[in-house]
Amino acid sequence: MSRYKHLFAAITTAALLVTATATAGVLSGGLDGTAVAGTSGTLATTAGCGRAPTLTSGTRSISSGGQNRTYILRIPDNYDRNHPYRLIFAFHWLNGSASNVASAGYYGLLPLSSNSTIFIAPQGIDAGWANPNGRDLTLFDDIQRQVENDLCVETSQRFALGWSYGGAMSYAVACARPTVVRAVTVLSGANLSGCNGGTQPVAYFGIHGTHDSVLNISQGRTLRDTFVRNNGCTAQSPREPGQGSLTHITTLYSGCRAGYPVQWAAFDGDHTPSPVDGSGTPNDSRTWTSGEIWRFFSQFQPTTPPTSAPPTSAPPTSAPPTSAPPTTAPPTGAPGACTATYRAVNTWPGGFQGEVTVANNGPTTLTGWTVGLTLASGQAISSVWNGTNTGTTGNVTVKNAPYNGTLGANASTTFGFTATGNGATPPSGITCTSP
Repeated sequence: MSRYKHLFAAITTAALLVTATATAGVLSGGLDGTAVAGTSGTLATTAGCGRAPTLTSGTRSISSGGQNRTYILRIPDNYDRNHPYRLIFAFHWLNGSASNVASAGYYGLLPLSSNSTIFIAPQGIDAGWANPNGRDLTLFDDIQRQVENDLCVETSQRFALGWSYGGAMSYAVACARPTVVRAVTVLSGANLSGCNGGTQPVAYFGIHGTHDSVLNISQGRTLRDTFVRNNGCTAQSPREPGQGSLTHITTLYSGCRAGYPVQWAAFDGDHTPSPVDGSGTPNDSRTWTSGEIWRFFSQFQPTTPPTSAPPTSAPPTSAPPTSAPPTTAPPTGAPGACTATYRAVNTWPGGFQGEVTVANNGPTTLTGWTVGLTLASGQAISSVWNGTNTGTTGNVTVKNAPYNGTLGANASTTFGFTATGNGATPPSGITCTSP
């Protein structure tokens, strides 16, 4: 995470400068609308479907707006030219680069994608996304056109995300290309790249630190509320964690137009794309953000926007449970030892989220715990928080994190995970042991 630290001061200064220049430039128009394609009607695929591709993974050059621009392309292994793929644009932060985004697995989504997704990391001019006169939106259009003319993309499966300045650019894409992108995720963003349009619905996921010292959380709330209005959601003030809690709270808005959810995750932390529950130190491999972003994106299947009522299940959250642990599965462990109980938090096509409550029902303090569980065939853990796992399939163990291993009498804690596979079958053979 050291690559993020030197950016804070630069972002703080640039945010003030860019807000004025970007807003003045972008709102004046100058956008090329030829790449805009609707998602209404039957499933639609791109011109590249069925063609032998000429593009390959790596850094690509493209002429856009009279300038030579670049982007990094990542094509799935064993690419099938007759299979339509999901497409994700991942925008870098101020003074970051396309290479930084690619090396970090496109904000951690690449390892979760199981070769289902084409990834694109564009490179901004001056390592940012000022977007004067729609310059960077034109780049988005041009890259999309080049890729889709050569590769097979499902047109209802285009997404964008980014952190900080990259989040600002993702917001600009949502505002200006609502019929192109199905959903966006904005991590610690603000209105730095403009919002040309901004009146049409787009599925939206905002993530922001409650004491962000670079781009105040109020700026992230403003971006979120644009799509709360556009998507017809019921206005509310979502719960946010208190300072020192080292947790995050995810809220799924109610009342949104079917197929256009708005989700908001506030975390107790500063300006980072990789917060970790229970720790003040960001970590790319331990953050919960990648799992929640992937769940948000992957809920949208390759179809036209749904017309049925949106799901009512609770969004993923690692906040402490507000109800008593479920009692459908009998607790395990010897009297006075730890017990472990599983509950399903959420499911979506191809994946699910689970939570395990670890409790000390004895009269003495426990120092450390280990939970064992067996995943059903076809299930594989993709991320874990509030614990450290050994193994991802079959027999899996999860040990306490450094901050939640000590449990007083009658105390409990939880750890959560996301996994691929069918979540209808819960883990079996759940055990809990303590030294």
